[in-house]
Amino acid sequence: MDDKIRELIKILTDNNKTISTMESCTGGGLANAITSIEGASDILRFSAVTYSNEYKIKMGVSKDVIDKYTVYSIETAREMAYNITRFAESNYGVGITGKLNRVDKQNLFGEDNKVFFSIYDKDNDKYYDSDLIVKGPSRRENKEEVINKIIDNLLKIIKDY
Repeated sequence: MDDKIRELIKILTDNNKTISTMESCTGGGLANAITSIEGASDILRFSAVTYSNEYKIKMGVSKDVIDKYTVYSIETAREMAYNITRFAESNYGVGITGKLNRVDKQNLFGEDNKVFFSIYDKDNDKYYDSDLIVKGPSRRENKEEVINKIIDNLLKIIKDY
């Protein structure tokens, strides 16, 4: 994964582009993976871990969207991606929400072990949405699977730019 992140950082740096993240179930894992590689400070503008609905809403996610679609939905991931991009004034924003290896007593709706993520490209006003079912035995393995898929998607998006 490190080689992919190096490539991501290089492409974003070469194109003078930045990224921000609003993560829930990955708990900052994407930002951590990016900041583990030299040069990350040139491209990562801001990262927020919004584990609770309350802090998603404080960061700009519409309560109406959460109420209508649930916190575990592509609509919420889109709101997260858009609002973190706007907040940080970055070119790309990533929003991640889902359930990993546990039942959420505060949000009983939604499929277990399903993760939604959206990448918002501000310059083209375009969303790239995806979801996946994780089947690993541990939260750590499932987070890594999600982060790997997001990095792959980001590389595809920015290479096509």
